[in-house]
Amino acid sequence: MLNNHQNEQTGNHVEVFCQHCGKLIAQQSFVSKGKTYCSEHCLLKIKDVCARQEDMFSLLAETLVSALDLREHETGLHSKRVACHTMVLARRFIAESNMLQQIYWGALLHDIGKIGVPDAILLKPGPLSEAEWSELHTHPEKGYHLISQIPGMADAANIILCHEERYDGTGYPRSLHGDQIPLGARLFMVIDTLDAITSDRTYRKGATFDVAKAEILRMKGSQFDPQAVDAFSAEEAVLREMVLAKCQQPFS
Repeated sequence: MLNNHQNEQTGNHVEVFCQHCGKLIAQQSFVSKGKTYCSEHCLLKIKDVCARQEDMFSLLAETLVSALDLREHETGLHSKRVACHTMVLARRFIAESNMLQQIYWGALLHDIGKIGVPDAILLKPGPLSEAEWSELHTHPEKGYHLISQIPGMADAANIILCHEERYDGTGYPRSLHGDQIPLGARLFMVIDTLDAITSDRTYRKGATFDVAKAEILRMKGSQFDPQAVDAFSAEEAVLREMVLAKCQQPFS
């Protein structure tokens, strides 16, 4: 419950403060229960689904992907969000901390290869030409070549390489199918679709969790690994709460 200083009304404006970090929630996502408020950033920590590395590499990587999100006009914490949400599923299959860390980094850095895609293609408002699609489709390999050079990041780099594959073999860049695709990438695919459908875009508002759920279930066995979809269904309550956090808007 909040104290009297954590929720103050001024004129027609309500100032809302996070119960965990105490910071003013302004222009950021939050969840509320009664008069209790929690920012999305703190919620991700509370759920204990984020990797807990505090070294300089962590700061550098998260700052870099935030810059990439801004470059693509993403809103909020897209890369961090999909990494944390992927961990919700990964913990159902894996207990070994080093492998979980690799999955986290692979999901966090999934689009790092887009740093090598020209703005004229990445930010083009209209349809892409065949040549432009071909160039965009090089980003998993570019990301792989960047991250695979870092010692101890081989599994994360492989997730980056495979994150645009599909369970039925119709994805890219190598048309892998089934168990040929790393588990972390198969779990990430479901989460990336969840985030894409429920996030606002310049040309549309984000859809509800239930709309995303229906699409994920529809693509079970084709785009998505059935086991990954089953894990999504088993963790629906947790993921629904986490998606709600990004969809809430601050009072104004």
